[in-house]
Amino acid sequence: MGKQKLSPEAAKAKAERDLEAAKSPKRKLRKAQNQAKRRALKKKGFSLSNKDIHHCPKTGKLILVSVASNRGNFGNGTKNEG
Repeated sequence: MGKQKLSPEAAKAKAERDLEAAKSPKRKLRKAQNQAKRRALKKKGFSLSNKDIHHCPKTGKLILVSVASNRGNFGNGTKNEG
């Protein structure tokens, strides 16, 4: 899948929205938790190739899942993701 085909104005607006979302307090906290968990797993000797740390909404725990599953919203796609 390639890059989105956006007009220069739309691309700039999207970049600003994406940056604002990435800097939100909730996103910063989750990123820090993911990094800490990943470092700990790596230290224990786990193979982390093609793996992501996922925040499980039902249990609130961090789990190790495949990159394809995590970034594809577990088969639901990301088009209508909230």
